[in-house]
Amino acid sequence: MKTDLLQFVDSGGCSSKISPKKLEEIIKFLPVPDDPDILVNIETHDDAGVYRINDELALVFTTDFFPPLCSDPYEFGQIAAANSISDIYAMGGDPVLALNLMMFPSDKLPMDAYAAILKGGYDKASEAGVRIIGGHTIDDPVPKYGMAVIGYVHPGKIVTNAGAKPGDLVIITKPVGTGIILAGLKLGIASASEAANAMESMKDLNGKATLIMKKYDIRGATDITGYGLSGHLLKMAKASNVSISVDLKRVPLFPGVRRLAETGCIPGASFRNLDYAENDILFDNEPDYDMKMIAFDAQTSGGLVISVPEEKSEKLLGDLLASGLPYSSVIGRVSEKKSKYLILQG
Repeated sequence: MKTDLLQFVDSGGCSSKISPKKLEEIIKFLPVPDDPDILVNIETHDDAGVYRINDELALVFTTDFFPPLCSDPYEFGQIAAANSISDIYAMGGDPVLALNLMMFPSDKLPMDAYAAILKGGYDKASEAGVRIIGGHTIDDPVPKYGMAVIGYVHPGKIVTNAGAKPGDLVIITKPVGTGIILAGLKLGIASASEAANAMESMKDLNGKATLIMKKYDIRGATDITGYGLSGHLLKMAKASNVSISVDLKRVPLFPGVRRLAETGCIPGASFRNLDYAENDILFDNEPDYDMKMIAFDAQTSGGLVISVPEEKSEKLLGDLLASGLPYSSVIGRVSEKKSKYLILQG
């Protein structure tokens, strides 16, 4: 009998993240360690932490796990691993080692389903050059899987969400809309081809984009995951103390996203993300409701958004397109700080 992981979850992938507003309320009570070798910490809500070992080497640390977002165990393992490793790539790092994090109801699913999840994670990690050297398991009613990942980066070449500069152009490397597609899949209203496009993208590592980003000595980027395109760009704008303007008409979408949004297929995470961000956003030229909500759609294993000096943007974009990232697009521009951190243009 084929295992269907979706029978165990209400919300899977990065849509299951705690709301960004609640997260900020929690972490404000955490003290920030006073250590000059901690180069990136929780202050800027970046993709990973970075610790300097010496003048030539720093370690990048991250962890990510979530409930299933698809029925197939092997595919779930691949996507969860790609999503976990992405944070290392977003910091300009080279992922090296990982630990498995796995929670599952041991009496409700066959062991071969869990083996398939781990095999999917192993295969995707191997594709990234990552070695899995251990892990931890918990008996839990809802399956969850992900990884803690360590990577290397040169201390002087870290890419952070605080690196956006006025005059930069903003480039995205993958389409937007995985949360809406996944919701449509669970409701039975997303087509097989629409779901397949999103699944393939979520399994695609961000390593190619990072190699190109490093080629052009980029210092500002983040990956788009649970807080949506708007939420992560807002965090970048705040960390960089700039404003970012986005032309929503230029944001690439997965096939079917518009259609599904127009039918009301908008996950709850989108509303949580909007609630967190809307006070810091100017909605210019009245974006239509559906596109506005798509901009807050929680992404799983989304692409990178890269803040690129304008003089480098044409060549960098050309390299992204030539590398097999056909949706790569310029979607916005960075400016000096204005009254709002993020401007979404309809």
